[in-house]
Amino acid sequence: MSSTIASSSTAAPNAAPPASPPSAAEPLAPRRRWPWLAAAALVVAGLGGALWFYLSHRPHDEASLVLQGNIDVRQVNLAFKVEGRIETLAVDEGDTVTAGQVVASLDKRYFHDELQAARARRDNAAANLARLEHGSRPQEIAQARAQTADREATLARAKADWARAQQLIGSGGISREDYDLRQSALRVAEAQLKSAQESQRLIEIGPRQEDIDVARAQLAEQKALVVQSERRLADSDLIAPGPGIILTRAREKGAIVQAGETVFTLTLASPVWVRTYVNERDLGRVGPNMAALVRTDSAPDKVYPARVGFISPTAEFTPKTVETRELRTDLVYRLRVIVDNPDGGLRQGMPVTVTLNLNTGN
Repeated sequence: MSSTIASSSTAAPNAAPPASPPSAAEPLAPRRRWPWLAAAALVVAGLGGALWFYLSHRPHDEASLVLQGNIDVRQVNLAFKVEGRIETLAVDEGDTVTAGQVVASLDKRYFHDELQAARARRDNAAANLARLEHGSRPQEIAQARAQTADREATLARAKADWARAQQLIGSGGISREDYDLRQSALRVAEAQLKSAQESQRLIEIGPRQEDIDVARAQLAEQKALVVQSERRLADSDLIAPGPGIILTRAREKGAIVQAGETVFTLTLASPVWVRTYVNERDLGRVGPNMAALVRTDSAPDKVYPARVGFISPTAEFTPKTVETRELRTDLVYRLRVIVDNPDGGLRQGMPVTVTLNLNTGN
């Protein structure tokens, strides 16, 4: 009995203690991990965003530069240089024209009449100059000499009559009135002889050099008027300055138009210019005659060869139509890219993508 109690008392200390109730702090341990996980996620997201930004803004090829732009709008208002009535209109809106093609004409009758009158005045001035340059003809000189001889004979007769009158006046054989008439006739004959002699001398010498110069200047003036009339006749045709498409027609056949009044509006098809902009950072990489490729959004697989034709020497703020408000304060330089457009697929105002080959150009 006692041994049983002893064994029981000795076995009690080795028995497992009774289970204690769970502590309230143990469920809060996993919650402490969430801030660290959130911080790690933010770091990963930031690195991913930075990587995306770098990859998206990094040039795919250091030998090229991609720019965005638009086909430049180039229009010409076609107008006559002279006034008149429109006789013909050879084209209409939407028609394609070539360089040098006549698109309209004025009534030419008035211009032909003006040209004929100018040519007649020119010929008259030319004949007058030739007459002065050739001088007096032998027949004119002979005529002047004969006139002088006639005046000498008249003077000789007047002198003889005057001598007789002097003899008769003393004896009363002639009246005082007849005496005065013969004296007056002598003086007239002397004056006429002197005039004939001077005329003969002028005819023999020929025209003055000053008169020849005046005639030559008058001929030059009439020639200039002929050229002006011919130019007005040529300007009665309205000619397209280059290939393109008629955009609008502002006048009808039969209308009276003044010089400079718009008749057609022409959109020029060649050469095709692309207006684009390069930022200040990439300006040093771009040069004149640099090769480029142009693509459109409507046909991205079709490539148009081009080259840089002009780089603006002055900086400007980014146009509102090109970039966002945040980028408008950036300084950019305007480029003109000249494009070969054999199939007419590039229309004015169309947005395009320009890829510059940085290994070419000056």
